Amino acid sequence: MTAIIGAGAFGTALAAALSVQQPVTLWGRSLPKGRTTPRLPGVVLPDAVTLTTDLATALEGQTHVILALPAQALRDFLAVEGLRLDGRGRWLVNTAKGIDLTTGESPSSLIRAACPAALIATLTGPSFAADIARGLPTALTLASGDAGLPALQHALSTPTLRLYRSDDLRGAELGGALKNVIAIAAGVAIGAGFGDSARAALITRGFAEMSRLSTALGARADTLAGLSGLGDLVLTSTSELSRNFRFGRALGAGEGFDASVTVEGAATARAVRGLAAAKGIAMPVAEAVAALAEGRADVAETLETLMSRPLKEE
Repeated sequence: MTAIIGAGAFGTALAAALSVQQPVTLWGRSLPKGRTTPRLPGVVLPDAVTLTTDLATALEGQTHVILALPAQALRDFLAVEGLRLDGRGRWLVNTAKGIDLTTGESPSSLIRAACPAALIATLTGPSFAADIARGLPTALTLASGDAGLPALQHALSTPTLRLYRSDDLRGAELGGALKNVIAIAAGVAIGAGFGDSARAALITRGFAEMSRLSTALGARADTLAGLSGLGDLVLTSTSELSRNFRFGRALGAGEGFDASVTVEGAATARAVRGLAAAKGIAMPVAEAVAALAEGRADVAETLETLMSRPLKEE
């Protein structure tokens, strides 16, 4: 059995996908009536999914707990519920793709600090909740430095949800977080009318930034070139289903954006500034995204500056 903490689109989608071969308990502070949710139109949760607003009920007897919470909400949730989540031999699997804005810590670091007895993993990679919920083929990275990862890989895989395991937890998390920043930049380029060629250039240079910072922070280059890095970057920077891309496009076009929609890349861009400065790494794309998200920069001038940086060897 698996418990999923967080009944947003991604948590609900995972519940639907995993329930084809095991009972799943889905927890949320509030749950929609019936077995449908407006977050995933047309998706009906199977009877194998138990819905509950009681966290103790959701966690009872569970050895696999998936934390499907936004990156900027995770720290506060752990401060309140960390003791309940903790347990020797229990897997806590993070799905958040971000960096905590207050502490600069990764999700797994926050979980480890709050739940020292648990086993920690991250599930990340190129995916949209709607595809997972509908059983469309999806490949993700399951990363952990703890023993027992192959068993967890098999427990959370389904015929349509294929998980590739990695022991580079740091790299998998950084890839998932940083790609959101670059996806915003890609959206800005399209929204401002700079075109697909400019978007491709920003994706390419953004990936170089992702790789420089991640390897400086201890990640492996091959992890960034895999599903959790390049794969997720390509999907998030090119699809209208990507919230980060849509947010960037709205910025580029000078349009408003629904404040209730979680855009992980906006906060991550701000957090990245401190990490990059500490390592002495130049990240002009990430810095531009942070400035635009904070309203400190003009879109046209920012993009022109990025596209006219000094000529040098690639």
